[in-house]
Amino acid sequence: MVHSFKRAREAGKELYDSRNTRFRTGRAPRGAFFFAMRALGVRVGPPPGGPVELDCVVLRPRCGPVELEAVTANLREKAQVLDELGLDRAMTRIAHEIVEQAGGVADVALVGIKTRGVTLARRISEKIAAIEGTTPAVGALDITLYRDDLRLRAEQPVVRSTEISFSIKGRIVVLVDDVLFTGRTIRAAMDALMDLGRPRIIRLAVLVDRGHRELPIRPDYVGKNLPTSRRETVAVMLREHDGFDRVVIQEPLE
Repeated sequence: MVHSFKRAREAGKELYDSRNTRFRTGRAPRGAFFFAMRALGVRVGPPPGGPVELDCVVLRPRCGPVELEAVTANLREKAQVLDELGLDRAMTRIAHEIVEQAGGVADVALVGIKTRGVTLARRISEKIAAIEGTTPAVGALDITLYRDDLRLRAEQPVVRSTEISFSIKGRIVVLVDDVLFTGRTIRAAMDALMDLGRPRIIRLAVLVDRGHRELPIRPDYVGKNLPTSRRETVAVMLREHDGFDRVVIQEPLE
């Protein structure tokens, strides 16, 4: 907790002092981020039982649409890994495995890591509802201020909102993400989650595990194990964001 607070406080100061800062009303969890904002003098309400309402910092990304298109243009599709049917089957299998291992869904909550992890968590929740007749709670987690590469990133990060309207204390919390790579995102997610409460168990569900771990983290539920090289990129496309469901491997143009 102390390390999370120090990291969030230092990151918060950097974000607050940035010349490209603007404000909007958002939702953020109690814990390190809440106290960091208080330390910076940003007015927030008292920490109630649910999420805290505050004016959170959002930074404009340095790259615009032209730069983003240029980045995409430097990649080419190497292979399709999952089509719409394959992705749906993977979600169904993960839902069944979650129910089987937990022995039901009474104490299960799904927390998606923004952005596509939240979409996948909602889909898994719908699958579980079809199996069990009960819909597990679903939350959205932003890990921006918990990243260990925050100071190393050239672009300015965007602090989004965490939306978890239920208590995670004593629950089986399943973190959901689209691609598992080095494991650093999941490490940050667990830090952020523990600032919200103490779950009984934290488990991990990912659509794609592409290997190359840098931390001792292993998923409990995997849609597709996919060996890749470090020069390759795994792109997860979902109809809620991209208009269609598809997972492909991309590689740099020669």
